[in-house]
Amino acid sequence: MLDEQLFNRPLVEKYDRPGPRYTSYPTAPQFHAAFAEDDYRSAAQRSNQAEEPKPLSVYVHIPFCKSLCYYCACNKIITHNTERAAEYLQWLKQEIRVQGALFDSTRRMTQLHLGGGTPTYLSNAQLGELMAALDEAFHFAAPAEREFSLEVDPRTVTPAQVYELYALGFNRLSFGVQDFDHEVQQAVNRVQSEEQVVLLVQAARDAGFESVSVDLIYGLPLQTVASFDTTLAKIIDLKPDRIAAYSYAHLPDLFKAQRLIRPEDMPPPERKIELLELTINRLTAAGYVYIGMDHFALPDDELSLARENGTLQRNFQGYSTHADCDMIGLGTTSIGKVGDTYSQNVKETAQYQHRMEEGRLPVFRGYRLSDDDRLRRDVINTLMCHGRLEFAAIEARHGIEFRSYFARALASLEEMAVDGLIALRDDAIEVLPSGRLMIRNLAMAFDAYLTPKENRYSRTV
Repeated sequence: MLDEQLFNRPLVEKYDRPGPRYTSYPTAPQFHAAFAEDDYRSAAQRSNQAEEPKPLSVYVHIPFCKSLCYYCACNKIITHNTERAAEYLQWLKQEIRVQGALFDSTRRMTQLHLGGGTPTYLSNAQLGELMAALDEAFHFAAPAEREFSLEVDPRTVTPAQVYELYALGFNRLSFGVQDFDHEVQQAVNRVQSEEQVVLLVQAARDAGFESVSVDLIYGLPLQTVASFDTTLAKIIDLKPDRIAAYSYAHLPDLFKAQRLIRPEDMPPPERKIELLELTINRLTAAGYVYIGMDHFALPDDELSLARENGTLQRNFQGYSTHADCDMIGLGTTSIGKVGDTYSQNVKETAQYQHRMEEGRLPVFRGYRLSDDDRLRRDVINTLMCHGRLEFAAIEARHGIEFRSYFARALASLEEMAVDGLIALRDDAIEVLPSGRLMIRNLAMAFDAYLTPKENRYSRTV
């Protein structure tokens, strides 16, 4: 049965506006080219000198794909020339060596995520080379302390290869399904069978993977409530540990690939709201816990347990239980978070190769947080992860008087309070059940950089 407190359609429609996802604060538009390689090296040195240096998290970007998914807004290279990936891997291993030298060998790598593009564009042998280089440079933590995940395009691996991925050290897989409906798949040029996914999920279970996730997208061309309901039913039968149901942002003026989608195939705006309502209805009725934004997990999953006990965190990969790390971004476009800084690598492979050949870091922009930035990041993360913010805790950590410092933000939240989305108390802000879907709107009130009617972001619901 649908939790009517969680989904209030008139309020969803009212607050559905463009806004950041807040995988970082400040968000990427604030990064600037004045932050360069020497700033990153200094940040790494400061992180080593901390009283208790944080463990390390690594994100590796593999930009290659063999075919173009029309909905995709990621940084990718479409090619069947596998030699390009082989060359990229050599440059990547060079960056791993350069980056690894910056961090004390006593620190351990507890989190790894390979994204893309298509990470499984690399062969398992190449992935083995990559894992060996990472272990040598960053020193893997003990197996029980690791969260090593890999995004998988089901069209690129076999069940036998899934077993090999586990042997390489990965313990979490995320399968990109998006939609099982054949007409929808054809409309976005990503055709894959249900049987492929079923066999791979079963192989992951049999191989011993600790967690299996599935990614879905609602709002794609030709999707209907009935067709997506069928997809959801099939996913529920698979019972993945986690499900991410992303809202499709159709921005053909910004992303060239999306211009290949026929405008007449796009669902009307009200359809997306119906699909979101359906998704929440079906997944919560099937026993999944709504973690936040577009994430759902089974009750015994680490994310659900972390949400319940107040230890849920957030980083560039979304909700996490290992986010309080220094995060190193490797490969083109990758973003890192080391100490009080963010950094991003160059976007073009030619630039990346040039930096690697010179033995330099490929950082081309970044940001060092001010005291105000750290304060606002703390507020936003607390609200997005825990749904309640105690003023006294923030005051103790940052030496401010909350109501005075955030007087303007609190005034701007009165409408959300009147609408029953949040409770503004004398000593706290609490997100009410009907406000959980609008958590990005709440975070936006504390964003010092957001300008009115900014349209560079996806919609908040």
